[in-house]
Amino acid sequence: MVDLTKGQKLSLSKAGGGSLTRVSMGLGWDAVAKGFLGRRKSIDVDLDASCLLFDASGQLVDTAWFQQLRSKDGSVTHTGDNLTGEGEGDDEVIVVDLPAVPERVVSLVFTVNSFTGQDFSSIENAYCRLLDTAQPQAVELARYRLTGSGSHTAQVMAKLSRDGSGWSMTAIGQPASGRTFRDLLPAITPHL
Repeated sequence: MVDLTKGQKLSLSKAGGGSLTRVSMGLGWDAVAKGFLGRRKSIDVDLDASCLLFDASGQLVDTAWFQQLRSKDGSVTHTGDNLTGEGEGDDEVIVVDLPAVPERVVSLVFTVNSFTGQDFSSIENAYCRLLDTAQPQAVELARYRLTGSGSHTAQVMAKLSRDGSGWSMTAIGQPASGRTFRDLLPAITPHL
């Protein structure tokens, strides 16, 4: 497992040769507990993970997000919307069947945004991670810690790009503002 830093690129070729076939991107977070006079309470924060599929000219081809849980071609699936970040482990997961991604798609960009509008100072323990899910037991390949505080309400997390016959991942970590992926398109464009 590699702990990624902003801008770092990771090849997704398997150590013994070949390339990955099925990966998932997990997003996890907790709401910050705030208190007054000894009482601590966390406010629900609804973060949303999205996967955007782009062609070589930078045009958005398709998406998988909480309002469309499956890309039209079926290669990318969002497993469902978590409205609070409650629970252990990944709160939202996007699964990608890499061989099924249409050839015209050259980049998959993963984003996270606060649908409820709270900024990232309202969350803690936030991360995204990439797993090889073609194995009987999923293997974590990389983890990227999201900035846990700040006045931004969204982040362009990472990008999977075609790399020869395989794929590579780049940790982007670009703070942005917006409640859905549509608001983030201007922040994504420089990373395509």
